[in-house]
Amino acid sequence: MPKIKTRKSLVKKVKISKNKKVTRRSTGQNHFNAKETGSETRAKRQDKRLSKTDEKNVLRALAK
Repeated sequence: MPKIKTRKSLVKKVKISKNKKVTRRSTGQNHFNAKETGSETRAKRQDKRLSKTDEKNVLRALAK
């Protein structure tokens, strides 16, 4: 039985913590940021946690 390959596109987009929390980068960081407030800009620097449902789907996809 061959080894199952990891889904590399998904691995590059998310990070999984020790306690199985899945985080992703914030969206909208590329351009058109000059008109945003400072708090919006600072909020985009932090990683976001996926919802419980999405976390479950991601962990299932990576387990295969």
